[in-house]
Amino acid sequence: TWTVRAGCAVLGETTEALELTEGDYPPVIYFPRGDIAMAFLDASDETSHCPHKGDASYYSVVTKSRTLKNAVWSYENPHEAVAGIKGYLAFYNMDEIAVEQI
Repeated sequence: TWTVRAGCAVLGETTEALELTEGDYPPVIYFPRGDIAMAFLDASDETSHCPHKGDASYYSVVTKSRTLKNAVWSYENPHEAVAGIKGYLAFYNMDEIAVEQI
């Protein structure tokens, strides 16, 4: 079971997380969108491109005290090799966000 928190708020908990490892980077945990409290997320205009996964869209996390800009990303139409992450969300590793296995 994986959980993600921002400040004191639990954004989500899942037993259906996907772990993706690329090269020498630390593993990234992807959460099914249905297991995340989307009310805490605001879609952003930010986008990026990864040659291995495709085009990413971003979300900001809105907490009581602040907004964590572009702290979440998703591949809405990932490349076929990583098609399993479609509909999943990943969270940047930062002080204000904790992704933990429980």
